[in-house]
Amino acid sequence: MKILFHCVYFPPEVGGLESHVYELARGLVEEGHEARVVTSRSLPGVAREEVVEGIRVLRTWFPSRSPLGWTVHALGSTPATRRWARWADVVHAQAFSSVVPAGLAARSARRPLVVTLHTSHFLTRAQRPGWRPILRRLVHMGDHVLAASTEIAEVATGLTGGTVSVEALTNGVDTARFRPVTPAMPAPSGVRRLIVPRRLFPKNGVEYLVRAVPEIRRAIPTIEVLVVGDGPERERLGSLAEELGVADRIRFLGSRPHAEMPGLLCSAELAVIPSLMEATSVAGLEAMSCGLPLVASRVGGLPEIVGDDTGVLVPPADPPALADAIGTLLSDPDLKGRGERAREAVVERWSNARLVARHLEVYQQVLGPGNGRVPRHRGSRESA
Repeated sequence: MKILFHCVYFPPEVGGLESHVYELARGLVEEGHEARVVTSRSLPGVAREEVVEGIRVLRTWFPSRSPLGWTVHALGSTPATRRWARWADVVHAQAFSSVVPAGLAARSARRPLVVTLHTSHFLTRAQRPGWRPILRRLVHMGDHVLAASTEIAEVATGLTGGTVSVEALTNGVDTARFRPVTPAMPAPSGVRRLIVPRRLFPKNGVEYLVRAVPEIRRAIPTIEVLVVGDGPERERLGSLAEELGVADRIRFLGSRPHAEMPGLLCSAELAVIPSLMEATSVAGLEAMSCGLPLVASRVGGLPEIVGDDTGVLVPPADPPALADAIGTLLSDPDLKGRGERAREAVVERWSNARLVARHLEVYQQVLGPGNGRVPRHRGSRESA
């Protein structure tokens, strides 16, 4: 089977959407299928076209990281997407910003369109009256619509008045890659270390973790926090740590390549996802897959992956609750057992193999007869 993905960002960009598309495409290739990706040239120096682990990637012009930039990229990438759609069996739009170019390409080539709704950007815009009819139309364009969390699925179904059934499908993790490994940064003797794999944007709530550190340090003087990720809040968060007198307890490591993350995650005892909004959190699943318990905000899809035996959920934007949960876990004699159960849960429910298998079922469904629509894939096949 030949699958064409469209997504605004793709590795070497770092993030949940990027990881999801990369791992899904790689898993499909490993199963003997073909995958191509149309994405953006969002980073300087990246190749316009290349093959990454069997995935053929085409990057088109990207003006800026903004709603206007995403829109311009979507329109500008449409011709290339249409060319490659003639090669594909199925076209798959990853996130609502990709639905228009992928949908136009699928319609032109008479191929079925699968849509996956990701990220808090969808949830935020779904609350705005001006965006609701736009998003409703985008959801209606898909022959099958997936969502990265139950919350996103419910919101999307609500936008259509129940006329479109949206399937919640949690993101997956390559459990062979993300597993307990030798720590990349072994902690000094006596140091209690936690890791925050979060890009530094307001919605990710890292500010509230920084504000919790003084209280954590009073209970655990040897605490150390590794923050892995970069973003526009970096300078402000560094200043806040200085102001609170905990700059020596927090290490901002910046953005790191995805391949380095297992070793970094295994350098800590637990992971913290203090988000204010979240879909599922690939970063949280990756940490759990590496054997780390999770302290996470009770928002979005996080309650779907964090149970009482694998971590603790706390209210968002609540530093005292974060500090209490982290202190409780670090003093738990069963901390390692929680981490082992976290990995077991990911292997059983959220592995990339499970994600690939379900996607193949969906692709077969939209290609086959009896799906209630005129298949867009009918017609002559053209090479690309």
